[in-house]
Amino acid sequence: MNHNLETKVLHFLRQQQISHRLLPQKEAAVTIESVAMLRGIRPAQMVKCVLLRDMGDRYALACVPGHLSVDPKKVRACLGWRRMTCAASDKVLQITGYPVGAVAPLLLKTEIPILFDPEITQEQEITISSGHLQAGIAMQVQDLLDLVHPLVTSIHR
Repeated sequence: MNHNLETKVLHFLRQQQISHRLLPQKEAAVTIESVAMLRGIRPAQMVKCVLLRDMGDRYALACVPGHLSVDPKKVRACLGWRRMTCAASDKVLQITGYPVGAVAPLLLKTEIPILFDPEITQEQEITISSGHLQAGIAMQVQDLLDLVHPLVTSIHR
């Protein structure tokens, strides 16, 4: 693992003088549980970002703690949109600018609504993706809220 990893998220956090720690992994992982184990954290500390699409081809980023699931019906109701589903994997990079599994709620390629479940605020220190599949970033939850300005509403199952 390259400990000198440089991503736009890391660059942005340094530029904004936001205190953070890089959490490198020796390998990419597929599940929240395996990523948490590799990073030495609990799934509840992770911010899982799910790109949703409605039937009108509008997108929103729904963020919940790693141990919870996004409820598309709650996101739809909050936004007043039509039926929502997970976006196709090829759209994730196109809309967010990040590969599947490495989506961060910062510096999205496309301006879309970002929703945070209030359960995210139950942890003082949370982790987000660095934009790279083999590293996360630990930071204070309040710093992330101040940077993202998300709509905070219950969106988990």
